[in-house]
Amino acid sequence: MKHLLKMLDLTTEEITEILDLADQLKYELNHGIPHPHLKGKTLGMIFQKASTRTRVSFETGMYQLGGYPLFLSSNDLQIGRGEPVQDTARVLSRYLSGIMIRTFEQSEVEALAEYGSIPIINGLTDFCHPCQVLADLMTIREFKGKLEGLKMCFIGDGNNMANSLIVGCLKMGMAVSIACPDDYQPPKEILDFAAQYDCFEMTNSPAQAAKDADVLITDVWASMGQEEEAAKRREAFAGYQINDDLMACAKADAMVLHCLPAHREEEITEKVFEAHAKEIFEEAENRLHAQKAVMVKLMA
Repeated sequence: MKHLLKMLDLTTEEITEILDLADQLKYELNHGIPHPHLKGKTLGMIFQKASTRTRVSFETGMYQLGGYPLFLSSNDLQIGRGEPVQDTARVLSRYLSGIMIRTFEQSEVEALAEYGSIPIINGLTDFCHPCQVLADLMTIREFKGKLEGLKMCFIGDGNNMANSLIVGCLKMGMAVSIACPDDYQPPKEILDFAAQYDCFEMTNSPAQAAKDADVLITDVWASMGQEEEAAKRREAFAGYQINDDLMACAKADAMVLHCLPAHREEEITEKVFEAHAKEIFEEAENRLHAQKAVMVKLMA
């Protein structure tokens, strides 16, 4: 494991190693045990998309690991003024120990890894969100005690979250059911991967997808950069909401996750959100621990 570019690149064993290390680091933090694995290291954090959880969790995590995080807005870098990404990669590789980038195009992340000589971490692209899904898997395992044999149901847009959840959950031995409108399905690359598994289902029916689910997950209907499509998407996703009726289709002890920010009464009701707030905010916290594990694996 040289980089974290997308869930498709990780093996089941690598995911398990990351989750195990994340659990260990969380335990050590909660018990006041120092773990300066990255003392003297520097992480450059390139943000071409704004963020709450990604920035705060990476900055805090790097500090807790004894390293130094640098916030690099695209407004502050020549990459935002037309410098080729391959040149930026080669320059930053001479200054930094690693790069985390949160951007639009997956190709930009891949190019940083191709031309740079330091670890690259994908903090989010329009194609995938591996850091979030590692935190999701960590949270599911915490609450359910296992991953293998559970059923994960995702309701909503076949977006970066759906893409990474499909791959991550299938690789960890979970059944996966996705409910999304026809025009908002995951890309062919993801569906081709999922087609290898008998335990994958995609449907237009949220109720069918949620049947006997152990975990229900959703995301906003219009992600960052899709604001102009918001009205069209509200119409397309009407009925794709996690609410009491949908929860009744799942197992009685089903948990609910949301990567946040949540638009209450759109993709999830206020009632269901608050009933599962413990899981959702533990999931948000676990971004910190999962990403620290990734940084240690790549940069220590």
